[in-house]
Order: sequence, then C-alpha cells, then structure tokens
Amino acid sequence: MSTAVATAVTYTPDDLLSMPDSKGFELVRGRLLAHDTGAESSWVGGKLFGRLGRFTEGRGSGWSFAAGTGYQCFPHDAGMVRKPDLSFVKEGRLPGDMAPRGWITVPPDLAVEVVSPKDRASELEEKLADYRIAGIPLIWVIYPETRSVMIFRRDGSMARLLESDSLSGEDILPGFLCPIREILPPSKSAEAPPGPDISNEPR
Repeated sequence: MSTAVATAVTYTPDDLLSMPDSKGFELVRGRLLAHDTGAESSWVGGKLFGRLGRFTEGRGSGWSFAAGTGYQCFPHDAGMVRKPDLSFVKEGRLPGDMAPRGWITVPPDLAVEVVSPKDRASELEEKLADYRIAGIPLIWVIYPETRSVMIFRRDGSMARLLESDSLSGEDILPGFLCPIREILPPSKSAEAPPGPDISNEPR
C-alpha cells in the first residue's frame, strides 16, 4: 500500500520513471506515495504470482506482472501512476503485445492488493476507487491477517472469500483456481503447538 511523502514538489510520470528508486513510489495528483510492502504481504504476493505465472505461461493467455509494475491508465488523473501488488493483462492488449519499458498505459484485466497491518483503510479505498474508474474488470484484495479475500467486479458485484475457498479467474482467466489457504502463511494457531502437560509431573 502507499503512504504520502511530505514534499511541496509536483512530479510527473516521467520524473518518477527517471528516479533510481522509482519502484518504491506511486504518483497521485503530482505527489509521491511510498509504495510499502511488508514481508508477509510480499510473501503472499510472491506465492500467488508463482501460481498465476505458471498458469498464464502454460496457456499463452497474457502477461503477469509482480509488485512495482506501474500503470498510467486513469482517465480522471492523466498523471497518476498506480502499482498493484500483482496484475495481469490479457494477450493482445499491450501495444505490440510486448511489455513496455515505461509505464503500462492500458488498465490491467486483474489487479491484486495484499493488505499489510499498517495499511490505512482510507488509502486502500481511494486506490480501489481509482481501479474502478479505470474499468479494471476484476480486483482481488487479500487480507492475510483475517485470512480472507474481497472480490470486486466491474459490474459492481462483490464477494468475500475465506481461506477454505478458492480464487477463481472467472472470465478473465478461465480455468484458473487457487486455494486461498495455499497462498497464506501458516495460521498463528498452527505456529506454536501446545507443549506437553507438565502440571502433574514430580518436582
């Protein structure tokens, strides 16, 4: 997720692209937003990226992009650059069907956000609103803390999935299914099994 950087300078997408550390920032209304990802969120995103990448490469269905990939595709803010934690673009939608060297100028077909404990709900809501304005058909928001996923679709429908459910690519990635529990770290209750009962042992 993103946190605003205190500065009076207004930046452009080209400014951001030329920065040596541009991977760590988004750009909203000319302001830099630090794109922070916690270790747990990064791990979850990596697990899902591996699943998604293997699925798409085996079928030639499109391009999977990891965290740090920027999209400049927002009609309400031409200078906005947003970076999902994971994204997918169908085959044939990128210019020349090649990954560009700069920002991607078409909305992804799937955008994924993995929420960290320090993420602000208001900033997440703003980012999701930007995604909806851009017309992204399918959005997954993964909450490792509650072991759940929220699904948002372009038609306005939503769904909440639990770790016993599976993520479905729906009409964006037909045939893709991923059990949610397989991309989450072990639950806290499973990390520390109870030790032996020593209450009745002689002292």
